[in-house]
Order: sequence, then structure tokens, then C-alpha cells
Amino acid sequence: MANLQIQLSWEDPATGERREPRLIVPIAFGREFSRLPVEIAGKRVSRILLNSNQVSRYHALIDWEDGHFVVFDQNSVNGIYINGQRQTRCQLANGDTLQIGPYIIIVTFGASAIVKPTNSIIQFNPNTNLPDPNLSPISPVNPSFPPPSFQAEKVEIQALHATGLPVDECDYLAIGAGLGSFIWVDLLRISGVKAEKIVAVGLDAEPYARYKRLCLNSQIPLHERLRSNSDSCPDNIWGWPSYAVRESWRDLTKGKITSAGKYLWQVFAEPTFAETYTPRAGNVFDSIDREVKRIAWDQIYRYGRVRSIRKTDDGRYCIAYSRSPGNYAFLVSRYLHLATGYPAIQFLPDLQAYRAKYQDFKSVVNAYEDHNHVYEQLERQGGTVLIRGRGIVASRIFQRIYEARKQNPNITVLHLMRSPKPQGNKFQKAQRLVKNHYELQPFNWPKACWGGELRVMLEQATPEERQRLLTDWGGTTTADRRDWQRITEQGLREGWYQISFGQVLAVERDAQNHTITQIQEHGFGEMKLTADFIIDATGLDAKVDANPLLEDLVNHYHLPVNHLGRLVVANNFELVEMRSGKGKMFAAGAITLGGPYAAVDSFLGLQYAALASVEALVGGLGGFGSLNQWLRWVFNSCP
Repeated sequence: MANLQIQLSWEDPATGERREPRLIVPIAFGREFSRLPVEIAGKRVSRILLNSNQVSRYHALIDWEDGHFVVFDQNSVNGIYINGQRQTRCQLANGDTLQIGPYIIIVTFGASAIVKPTNSIIQFNPNTNLPDPNLSPISPVNPSFPPPSFQAEKVEIQALHATGLPVDECDYLAIGAGLGSFIWVDLLRISGVKAEKIVAVGLDAEPYARYKRLCLNSQIPLHERLRSNSDSCPDNIWGWPSYAVRESWRDLTKGKITSAGKYLWQVFAEPTFAETYTPRAGNVFDSIDREVKRIAWDQIYRYGRVRSIRKTDDGRYCIAYSRSPGNYAFLVSRYLHLATGYPAIQFLPDLQAYRAKYQDFKSVVNAYEDHNHVYEQLERQGGTVLIRGRGIVASRIFQRIYEARKQNPNITVLHLMRSPKPQGNKFQKAQRLVKNHYELQPFNWPKACWGGELRVMLEQATPEERQRLLTDWGGTTTADRRDWQRITEQGLREGWYQISFGQVLAVERDAQNHTITQIQEHGFGEMKLTADFIIDATGLDAKVDANPLLEDLVNHYHLPVNHLGRLVVANNFELVEMRSGKGKMFAAGAITLGGPYAAVDSFLGLQYAALASVEALVGGLGGFGSLNQWLRWVFNSCP
């Protein structure tokens, strides 16, 4: 009897998180656990739940038949695809790709079925706030801070003063001081809250500082365009004038009539007749600088690293934070807002193992690290680059290498993808376009997720329904920019760009200091990819357990987390379980994905969360109030 164990590996369509169960056949796949068989011919069935409306209740079965692993379609609506070809019954080969709805599953067995660790994460350096692969999770500098009183469910205000450390108070406290905090504070100021009643605590005085660093590291310079909508303006809650109108006016005043008209045409005709407009990074940062001054952000911001959050005995919240090494303090507030962003970047485990083994941090890099030395060496000497990942960051990295080829054509790009992508995700009658195994979409979520029917659908859904919807709408996509598509087509045609599919077995270094990536190639056995550099462009991590502050909060108050490992929030983004008397706590950004809103880490998503939470606190502006505040914004007057 052959070994009937089989390993399946796939990436979650909503988050990109890897799943790698090792199971014994028969294996049943479907959308509803109760519809999957428990036993077949006396054999217990391994049941895999795939939460997507593209997956039938009982969709497919893998079993052992006549000495082979065979997959059977169970009369599903959308069928099964083996290596891109639709099948009803198919014998599986080692390394084959099985697609069920939006799930692309790699099947391995025999010697190749090796259980691999889950993705590692990289903490941000506490001094620079940049990703640092050498850091372990951050721990308090002083083990006696926060004090023992923070072990209680509710901290006594008197106990805080008894420590002899500074204790300050405010009405509104924003933790993070990044874009999420800035947008929330901006709306509070517009709603009439005075600057002296608000405090924002974080590590950067500029609210976009971390975002800007990540953009620059991932090769999005200030003149390049972000993947953001024209009217998603962090500096302007009204969205008018939009970035396109502002850029058009700027060019018009410089006599650039053609480009001025082009931007307006893009907004009018996108995406059917024109490429989707997106703003330049530098213009976004400049506009935020203007609003920073207008709302007196410099009076609101305080430098500090928050160590712990607790409820107080008088119905408020207290944070313990360090203002500098050995300089500790407390802040007490009635209302608290969490927008901590992405605390870590995902780093593929085989690349982490390579760096740990060879202590080589130059040849193997993450796209979100400062890795300009890669392009500088390529422009001088040429070479081969291996890219891992195929989302928006991978596309921009590929464009940057293309620009380097203009200086030195002796550059080859190897692109390793885990599996082919024969077709895009489907939802109802809509399906995303796929070209050269890139799934194309203007933004990271369908546009209706921001303010259309999909937003309403998700808001009204149950937690189980949200899981299915996010799976159907999500997935790794890249912007459908024509210049990127032209570069890809040119590279494939000329041979300097090559796409490979396979599962990585190991990454080593040869005698010439080249990286050697050994992969199990789909349908062809093992092969080796040799490169001078490997760039990991697989993404960021915002799960609770990747952030020591949030992990402490969740564990201390036994807070629920959702199916994506993020905070559970109400439709107004409140953490209901953290109510403290009249005090309320809200959250925004990537740490809330899986809740009532899909595009939580976008500019407009942060604005939507701010609108929902501020309205719950101070109410709406009303028509005349909103018009008055917009005019103040236009004339750059204090709110």
C-alpha cells in the first residue's frame, strides 16, 4: 500500500496567509462542513472548508484509485481546474495545481510532501521604525514598567499618581500617530474639538513618515503614482477638489494644457475608456503637510512608544508609554483610538532561513527594506534577480529593474510564482482579468467595496458571510497599468523576463556567492534557479499577535479576534468589549480587516472609519456646518 498522505498548500485569497495541511485521503472540499462526507467506503474523510461563494457546498474529492491520487468534481457549479484546465476527473501528479473557486492549491506527495513553517514576520526597528529582520518582538526596556498596578483589570488613578511618574489627561487620545490617527484627529478638529483636548502618541512627527518610508523602500519615489483613488484625500474629508482636479489645475497654471486635460479625462472615462487615475506620492504628502499645519498637529503630537493600555477605575483609559529610554509617563483619556498600522512585514520562511544560515542581508532582501544597493549593483555590473510574489509591490520592483536595464541591458529577471493563475476571481457575474498570471484590478479591492453595494453587503453580513465575501473579493492583485503590461510583454518576448512556477524546497549559496533556489516545479520535477539577488515582495502583516501592544490588550481583556486574526469591531469601528463607563475605544486600519469594511488600510477606508467613530462621539456636522468647514479648508483657515 502506498503512502496515502498528501500535502496541500495555498494562500488565503483575502490575506495571502499560507495554509499547508498534511492530510490522509480521502479529502473532501466544500463550502459547508455539514455537506461534506464523514466516511467513504469505511475510510474517515479529511474535510477542508473553503469559505467562498464560488465553492459549492460539496465541491471536490481527492481519493486513492488504482494506485494513483485522483481528484473528482462533485457536480460543482464552477468546476475544478488542474494546471489551468477544467476537469471532472483527473489523476494527480506530484506538484499539480488544483483550483477550486478562488483557492489555488498545490498538491505534493511522496518525498516532496514536507511540512514547512508558516510565514515569519519582521518587526519594525524601534529606533528607525523601519523593518528590521534581526529583531525579536519588542519587549519593555524596563521590566518594572508598566507598574504592577497594570495587572489589574481596572487601574486606579490614585495608583498612577503614587508611582511619582508624570500623569497627563486629555479627552481624545490617538495611538499610532500615523495616517489613521491623523485622519481621525483631523475630523475631530473639523467637528469642533479643540487641539488642546487631543493627544496623538507615536514615533514620527510626520503622520505619513512610515508610509513614505515603505513607499520609497518598495521603489515608489515621490514622482511615481500610488494605488489610490482620485477623491481619496487624507487631507480633505470632502474629497473635493480631488487629486486629479488639483494636479490638472497645477499643470494648467504652468501652461501644460494637454496633461491637464488628460487627468480630467481619466477621471471621467475610467476604467472603461481610460486608465484609472492615481495621485503622485509627492503630491499626497505635500497636501497632508498643509493640513498638518492647519489643524495644529504639532500641538497634538507627542513622541512616545505605548507599552500598555488599561481601563481605569473612573470609566476612562490609561496608557503607559516611554518618551525616551528611562523616561516613562502615563496618559489618561475618556476616548481612545487605535491605528497602529502594520507592525511587521512577512518574510518567506525559506529566505529567513537563508539569512540566518549565511548572515547574508545583501543578496536576499525584502521589498520593504532599504535595498537600493541591489539596483546600484545591477546598473554597474548587470546580473540576475529573482522576484517572489506577484502583487502591486512586485510590479513596481519589476518596473524599477526595467529602468535599471536601460543603464545596463545585461540584467535578467526570474519571477517565481507558487502556481499558475489561469483565471481571475469571480463574484456573481463579474470576473477579474488575468494577463501573464497577474490578476489585474485598479485597487486592492473592487471599487464598490469603498462606498457602493459591496460595502453595504459586507456591513450587513454575519461573521461567516463576511469570511466568504472577503475571500471572493480578495486575492493578490496588481494595478492594470498599461506601462507595466507592456514591460511584461516585452520582457517575455525578448527573453530577459522568465516566469517559473513551483514550491521552494530550499535556498542555498554556491561557491561564487550566488543564491540557489531549489524548487519543485509543477509537472517537471525539481529544478534550480540561480540569481545574484532575491527580492521578497510578499507583503505586510497586521495580525494581533504580530503587535506586542495589541497582543497584550487582547490577552489581558480576553478580547475576541476574527477569522483573520484581527480585532473584532462594530460597524462604527468600536471595540465594544472595551467599554469603560462612558469611555469608548475605537480602531481603524489593517488591524480591523475581517469586520464591516474591506478596504480598511486605504486612504478612503481610514476616512470611512474616522467618520463612523467621530459621528458616534460628537455627532455629524450637518449641511451648513460642513459647508462652513469646507470653506475654511479652501482658504486654509483654522477649523
